[in-house]
Order: sequence, then C-alpha cells, then structure tokens
Amino acid sequence: MNQQQWADVDRYIIDTLVPQDEALTAALRASDEAGLPAIAVSASQGKLLHIIARAMGVRSALEIGTLGGYSTIWIARALLAGGRMITLEADPKHAEVARANIARAGFEEVVEVRLGRALDTLPKIQAEEHRPFDLVFIDADKPSIPQYYEWALKLTRPGSLIVIDNVVREGGLIDPNGDEAVQGVRKLHEILAKDRRVTATTIQTVGAKGYDGLTFALVVAQP
Repeated sequence: MNQQQWADVDRYIIDTLVPQDEALTAALRASDEAGLPAIAVSASQGKLLHIIARAMGVRSALEIGTLGGYSTIWIARALLAGGRMITLEADPKHAEVARANIARAGFEEVVEVRLGRALDTLPKIQAEEHRPFDLVFIDADKPSIPQYYEWALKLTRPGSLIVIDNVVREGGLIDPNGDEAVQGVRKLHEILAKDRRVTATTIQTVGAKGYDGLTFALVVAQP
C-alpha cells in the first residue's frame, strides 16, 4: 500500500459516509485562499470528533489549536443545546479566518476564539473558574504537547476525554533521537504510561493526510 491508495480509500469513505456541506467546504476553501497550511484534520477525522462528542453528550469543549476552524465546526455541531466551546489560536491571521468560518457555520454565539499563546491563555481560563470541560482536543505545536496535556487535566474532570492529534509523526514516535515534535509526543507517552489519572491509548492512522495517529486519554481520577 502507498499514500495514494490511502488517499483513494479516504475519498471513498468521505464520499460515502461524510458528505461535506457548504459550511465545511467553505471553511476549507477560505483557509486555503488565506494561505493557511493544509494541516486541518481530514473530513473523516472531523466526523470522528463529532461522533465522540455526540456520544459523550458534550456540553463544554476546549480546543488548543484552531487553525481555520474546520475541526472546531465539527465539534461545535455535536454540543448539547446550550453548550459552549473555547478554541485557542496563537496566530492572528488564523484566528481571523477561523472566526469568519465559525460565524458562517452559525456558531458565532457558541464558539469563542481566543487569540494568544495557549500557555498564556490556559491559566486565564483556569482563573475564570469555568465548569470542567467534557472534551479537550489538542492540535497545536508538538513540543508543547506535554504542557498542554497537563493543562487539559487541570481543566477537566473524571469522565472527560482528551484527544491529541499528530502523535505518530510518520513513525517518528519510536525514534529516541527525533526532532522537537517527536520529542514532544514521546514525552507525552512517557507521562501517560505513568499517569494514574487517565487511561490512554494511541491509534495509528493512514489517509489523505499521510501516516500519523491520535492519542485518547480518558480522565478516570480527579486531577
């Protein structure tokens, strides 16, 4: 098998099970026209996040790494009535595109895009004493993943789920001498192996986005 075959299978799955409506296609188109990197989750991964959020009955969600808001829209669509979502973005241009995409999708009153480095913004969220988040999706710079994970634990409760994207790095996960991104995801796995506050696993993925993976950590004990 090769990436072309993975991409072809992805296309079949999307065409069959993940129809793209105008809000989603417009979000991708606007992101592309604005020159944002093409690193959003795939359509099938977006729907996976949506299904997870619906199955859990998520009322409050946090996303670290907004990009153009594509994954944000998928999650926002799954929130219970009255639900709220906060998404964090460090790049002003990305945040501007995301806000427009989220508003076009009808979630301007549901989703708050906060601009700034996540490691600066997360302590402010904690100080606001929000209700614990039911779902946290981390899709931001990989060297900081261990710190994002620790903050996610502070902002969740037993029963919450933390999902982390891009953790396999085309197999780089097993390379002890890998780059900073690899070192970040390796450190995450070392933490998870010892952390009794969660039960976790990582799933390898292939598709149009290449070879990568997702980590799922269910909070089982009070942080």
